[in-house]
Amino acid sequence: MKKHKKKSTITPILVSHIRNNARDYFILLLLFLTGIIIGTVFINNTSEQQKNEISTYIYSFMDSIKENKTVNYTELIKETLMQNGILAVILWFCGTAIMLLPIIYGMVIFRGFSLGYTISAIVATIGSGKGTVFVLLSLLLQNIFFIPSILAIAGSGIRLYRAIVKDKNTNNIKKEIYKHTAFCLIISVLLVISSFVEVFISSNLLVNYIRMI
Repeated sequence: MKKHKKKSTITPILVSHIRNNARDYFILLLLFLTGIIIGTVFINNTSEQQKNEISTYIYSFMDSIKENKTVNYTELIKETLMQNGILAVILWFCGTAIMLLPIIYGMVIFRGFSLGYTISAIVATIGSGKGTVFVLLSLLLQNIFFIPSILAIAGSGIRLYRAIVKDKNTNNIKKEIYKHTAFCLIISVLLVISSFVEVFISSNLLVNYIRMI
């Protein structure tokens, strides 16, 4: 008799989760994009003094990279993992508390705002050509993992909120919290990957590019 290979259950679970919560993910994605737009508009409407301060900061950052020949990867990976870990824990916790649901939406908008602000600041400072390359090298690769991870954890939190509101049974709520926690732990693997990509790939690409220009 032929042995049937066991199929991985992780992918079907993720696909099913996204399909069943497509509306929530659409709203979260819309909020994230709104944050990007706000960040872009914000940087384009800042005063000349603020623009000069931003330019000074970016050029100082570039000069410091050109002067330093070595990168402390140990400190960078610790810092990045810590930041991503704290963000994941906050989103997870907000999903378990009914009153904290607005914070989930706020954090998604803020992450979009930060991305839009950063991209616009870089492009406005060093030009559209060099700025675009700068952004692609420094932000693209890790955000392929980071953005879906944050949206997934936020979406799981919203799903848990609705389950708590609809079902007052303590045992059922505990099960939903366990599911939420397990899902967040799985997704957190992508955040870890994002951290390593940012530190060991994106940072190297960016450092080499800055030293060339």
